[in-house]
Amino acid sequence: MDDRWVNRSPDTMLDTFHWYRGEAFDLVVEDLLAFPAERGVIAEGFRLLPELVAPLLAEPRRAVWLLPTPDFRRAAFDSRGGLWQIAGRTSDPERALRNLLERDRMFTERLDATVTSLCLPVIRVDPQTTEDDLAAQVAESLGL
Repeated sequence: MDDRWVNRSPDTMLDTFHWYRGEAFDLVVEDLLAFPAERGVIAEGFRLLPELVAPLLAEPRRAVWLLPTPDFRRAAFDSRGGLWQIAGRTSDPERALRNLLERDRMFTERLDATVTSLCLPVIRVDPQTTEDDLAAQVAESLGL
């Protein structure tokens, strides 16, 4: 665990995390295409990178990216009881958690830049965002 979360920089962690490279994206697309075309589908996950999804969209309003602020990401870990689940299994839990949260911040920053450059819809989510507010923003973005 130390080799993965303590001894590597957040930059290295991000650059070597296979999900952030769109691994198995073709399998996700295959699964999504199996749904009836007349039904809406909500798909979520690290593999749904904007540069991979954008070419498949007939129009940008068919997708929206929810980008968490660093405070939201930490609050989400904490609320699920998982804040120390990974970090707590290392010799330096504080550093491991810092590295993990920094890696996630950098990933979100990359996503934000990509989504913006592709002119795709984005909603930034912070700890003050309520579920109702988020649902309303997503519905508006998707034209529902």
